[in-house]
Amino acid sequence: MRQHNAWSLLGLGLLIAVAGCAPPIPGEDAEFRMPVEVEDVATGTVEDLVVATGNLRPKAIVTLNIETPGLLQIARNDEGARLAEGMRVSAGDVIARVTGEDARLHARLESTRQALEAAEAHLARRRELHAANLEPEEELQTAEERYENALYNFERSTLDAAKATLTTPIDGTILRLARDNNHRPQADGQLVQPGFSVAEIAPLDVLIADIDLIGPELGRVSVGLAARIRHYAFDDTLFDGEVIRLSPVLDPVKHTFRAEVTVANAERLLRPGMFVEVVIVIEQRQDVVVVSRDAVANRAGKTVVFAMDGQRVSRRDVRLGLGDDDKVQVLDGVAVGDRVVVRGLETLIDGNRVREVGK
Repeated sequence: MRQHNAWSLLGLGLLIAVAGCAPPIPGEDAEFRMPVEVEDVATGTVEDLVVATGNLRPKAIVTLNIETPGLLQIARNDEGARLAEGMRVSAGDVIARVTGEDARLHARLESTRQALEAAEAHLARRRELHAANLEPEEELQTAEERYENALYNFERSTLDAAKATLTTPIDGTILRLARDNNHRPQADGQLVQPGFSVAEIAPLDVLIADIDLIGPELGRVSVGLAARIRHYAFDDTLFDGEVIRLSPVLDPVKHTFRAEVTVANAERLLRPGMFVEVVIVIEQRQDVVVVSRDAVANRAGKTVVFAMDGQRVSRRDVRLGLGDDDKVQVLDGVAVGDRVVVRGLETLIDGNRVREVGK
């Protein structure tokens, strides 16, 4: 009997020991804390933007064409180097000359000068004789007509001679120089005929981006709005621009409206023909209360955010203002210094306990 009682006491002690080592059973008051990421409400700048793409071109192009047949000679710069595409030139610089017998014969400058000098001497003599009543009026009129014709021919020859020297009327960069219809470069001494295009010159410090706008965008864009231009080759560089023209005519093929945007290109990084992104700033607001776009949710048709209140979240109805893809202005509902949930808010409800992650 004693042995039975001893075994009973030993079993009871083992049960008590095991019970003391077992993990506690969760109580009914335990609550799951949802993991969330949080950020501070701050002030910032928000913008209403229209984004489009387009191609760059010069504001204007000067084309120098041959008008006098002859042998082509491309000019040299101050260092003695033959002009080439990409070089910058100034207004009045000689770009090319046409030389040779063909050019000289075309101009006939020497012969027309001699003819003018002879006609001028003949007219002077006729005037002397007419003043002395030794020459009839008809002879004087004939001499005057001869002189006028000689003067016209000389001035025409002078103009033709000047056409043999091609100068640029503007400052700019040589875009194209002495190439044939197959874009092959022409050597000095090549015989050229009237109509041959010697050079295309354009200023590149300011370019134009031609972009297309659809109807709703056209209603928001106006002349004078600022723009930012980006090219993938210069990811870290934004080029300033401005809307300067809106086409009054709808493109019947694209069903879009053409807009022209100036692009500041003082360092000449951008080139005509490049495909660029153009961001037009419709409106900009600075130093306003903003939150991340990810912090905004919709609950039962209301726009809300979830603000931290201790270890719980408080649902706040908010009224939004201007915004973009990244952030949005909050007109009321939160203030600077509040902390709002930006990740993990998909299933949140007012009063949920949460724990912050990513801190």
